[in-house]
Amino acid sequence: MSGSDSQRRIWLCADDYGISPGVNRAICDLIERKRINATSVMVVGPAAGRDDIDALKTAASSNPHCAVGLHATLTAPFHPLTMHYRPLEGGLFLPLAKMLRLSLLRRLDREMIHDELKAQIAAFTERLGRAPDYVDGHQHVQIFPQVRDAFLSAVKETAPSAWVRQCGRRQPLTQRLGMPKALLLDALSAGFRRRAARASVAFNPGFAGAYDFNGASEFSVLMQGFLDGSPDGGLIMCHPGFVDDILVALDPLTGQREREYAFLSGDGFGDMLAANKVTLR
Repeated sequence: MSGSDSQRRIWLCADDYGISPGVNRAICDLIERKRINATSVMVVGPAAGRDDIDALKTAASSNPHCAVGLHATLTAPFHPLTMHYRPLEGGLFLPLAKMLRLSLLRRLDREMIHDELKAQIAAFTERLGRAPDYVDGHQHVQIFPQVRDAFLSAVKETAPSAWVRQCGRRQPLTQRLGMPKALLLDALSAGFRRRAARASVAFNPGFAGAYDFNGASEFSVLMQGFLDGSPDGGLIMCHPGFVDDILVALDPLTGQREREYAFLSGDGFGDMLAANKVTLR
């Protein structure tokens, strides 16, 4: 048997609610089936309108242990909510690589980021009728230098009871070599955790779910690895969804979303949770 001998409760969080109708439909189905217990809403997405949020509320009402958070978004191809936000490229947020580079060079305006994040939290609160249970970031932008300070300040000011997502893993360094993306997330998360602790903002003790999305590995095998490394209270990120034209136009992660959904909705996943003594309640 894999995993710990003691029961663990984890957060299995589906990112990107609001990016497209097909993604929304898959996430709502998994919430109702109690196969995930958290989802992050992208309020700047094209499928985060009143009907989309009502569908999420209905699904969550059938699963009282499901947390609903904000998926703070600061990268293309999405538009900011605040009119004065800069820098932009073609009226959109900067692409991920450029956003990361400018953050590492400390060339971003933290006040503009702070205002945009407060606006996104306010939009979530207005649409859901309550503050987010937690706040994370699309493409892990919340842990970037400069962004993280603005992010933590905005959360503390406008959603003081929310916890935040850090993206560092607990595996020994020898198990992380050869994975440059994950190593970067670990390094950036270390600084994020220190700042969150100083600000008295709670965060998840462990993180898993990052992979290269090329479909080379079976998602069942990946999920077993994620479970093996997750402590009690840890968070596993996932991206289930059904592919539609809106998703194809906005995001390169398409077919793998359907493979994730197929596994998470199947009997094998329930058996895996039981075998690993993991609960989503």
